[in-house]
Amino acid sequence: MMDRAAEETVDSKTDAAVKGEAAIKQRFLTTKEKFHEFVDSEWQSLNGGNSTKDEKSADSNETNVEEPDAKKAKLDHEDRNKDRKADGKRFRGQNKSRPHTKPTTYEEKRLCLSVFKENKECPFGEKCHFHHNISDYMSTKPADIGERCYLYEAFGKCAYGLTCRFAKAHTTPDFKTLENADVIKACEGKTSIKNSLSKDLQNRLRKHSVDFKKSAEYLKTLSNNKEKSKQQDNGDVGAAEASTGEQQPPGAQTQVNPEILTPVKTVGPLTDVDVIKLRPCERKQVDFNDKLYLAPLTTCGNLPFRRVCKRFGADITCGEMAMCTNLLQGQQSEWALLKRHESEDVFGVQIEGCFPDTMTRCAELINNNTEVDFVDINSGCPIDLVFKKGGGCGLMTRTRKFEEIVKGMNYVLDSPLTVKIRTGVHEKSNIAHKLIPEMKKWGISMITLHGRSREQRYTKLADWDYISTCSKLASPVPLFGNGDILSYEDAVKAKETGVSGIMIARGALIKPWIFTEIKERRHWDISSNERLDILRDFTNFGLEHWGSDTRGVEKTRSFMLEWLSFMCRYIPVGLLERVPQRINERPPYYTGRDYLESLMASQHVGDWVRISEMLLGPVPKNFNFLPKHKANAYK
Repeated sequence: MMDRAAEETVDSKTDAAVKGEAAIKQRFLTTKEKFHEFVDSEWQSLNGGNSTKDEKSADSNETNVEEPDAKKAKLDHEDRNKDRKADGKRFRGQNKSRPHTKPTTYEEKRLCLSVFKENKECPFGEKCHFHHNISDYMSTKPADIGERCYLYEAFGKCAYGLTCRFAKAHTTPDFKTLENADVIKACEGKTSIKNSLSKDLQNRLRKHSVDFKKSAEYLKTLSNNKEKSKQQDNGDVGAAEASTGEQQPPGAQTQVNPEILTPVKTVGPLTDVDVIKLRPCERKQVDFNDKLYLAPLTTCGNLPFRRVCKRFGADITCGEMAMCTNLLQGQQSEWALLKRHESEDVFGVQIEGCFPDTMTRCAELINNNTEVDFVDINSGCPIDLVFKKGGGCGLMTRTRKFEEIVKGMNYVLDSPLTVKIRTGVHEKSNIAHKLIPEMKKWGISMITLHGRSREQRYTKLADWDYISTCSKLASPVPLFGNGDILSYEDAVKAKETGVSGIMIARGALIKPWIFTEIKERRHWDISSNERLDILRDFTNFGLEHWGSDTRGVEKTRSFMLEWLSFMCRYIPVGLLERVPQRINERPPYYTGRDYLESLMASQHVGDWVRISEMLLGPVPKNFNFLPKHKANAYK
């Protein structure tokens, strides 16, 4: 018989083995080997015995790519040092050297654009590398994916014509493209996508011929004030007065307009500056209180994904982080991050920069050429590329530059200016509580606080006690809390801290229906077929956004796979021993209530590819994908 000490040892080992794992009902649990054996055998039977485990790896070219390791117990000092790079730094959660295969490489030879334009003469003549003979092109074109074209059904015509991977739905045997006149008429005059970069604006940006009038005014006053403050520091105040040719009356006070930082000499209780201070109330107002805010998610927070989240009840959406310098250069890829769908009723754009001149000009550019409800400054980005040049989290430690950026952007914008910050740069040195009172003076309309420092990344839970403290300091300016929201219970606890609203990031990637759960105050035991329908909606939105030709299909697939690297972490409510699932708990190996539920639980890239093939057809022979995130945030 085992003594008590031995029993305690066994119990402690068992606890250590399951520490950090979600509690799933015993009958669903399995091992890694049995899980993959089941998934592979079922897939093989569904595909008529034509698919094997070896083919799965070969099809997706997954050389040396494996799923994340199971959660490890906390290591002691010596073991922890073994898990570091040669230079002593820890391994990070990104595949920075992953292959970037361009979607254009998936087609041997494309159809020339001149063929689309009613067989007009090709401007490149014999030097053109594309097909001009439709029969030759159709003989090399990959097989169609399906019989129905979403674009043709939604808009009455497909702009991709013969190159569409669903071309059978809208082409005749003699290669003529069909159109549905009734649907076209119903869609006439409607613009579903806004904020596209026009060729005219792009050319003017590249030629540096865009007029930044208001930015020039602000930057001039900023330069003058710096010059005057320098003279005052040198004790040369008299020289400054002589240069302006003005004498300050006895008893007069110098007031500074926070909008443009211009010293205004006045006598008496009421000044022009006081009147001008009332003007910001004429700006576009946004009610931020008690809203659910979908975070600006790099890579995954694209327009099709935001449309999915809007359907499930997201109140506020924001574009992915855009670099201000790239926007000012007219880069098409960067401007694509500002695009807005008509369903996004409260929409903002997030920009990143580290200098007052570029950020102010970028704000004026956005103000004059796009339709947005607010502009957000990214002061929370932790990546080295941004931080080391002083942007992102770096702005939190450069308060003077930060102030100049905020005031400059406020001066040129007609919409509210918001900011997203972290608790600080270093793990044990919070600085957000010192910065927030200053931001209120600068004119920020709303603050979002992620409850972790730059140094922490995702290695510990968000500090909601600190978020609560900062929320009180921010009042009456709205403060949104962000971090670890994965269920409506998490959202209720977050609201109890006194925040004005909640921003949801990873929770929306793991289960985009979280917005519905929060609003309806319930745990949704969503079925695998319903989840597949969500992915089907994303596919249709992706084909509409990126195109239904081979290039667009593969771009949609790549973004879907990035999303699936997060979605696979979801554990169905009906399988849990304890509800709700926690965001810091790694799912153990389990089999679902049906095959599709098991397939969606796989953390192997090859299985994500299989899910994509259900919706977008087989992957090309030279297809290659490595997820951006290694999913090692369960620490």
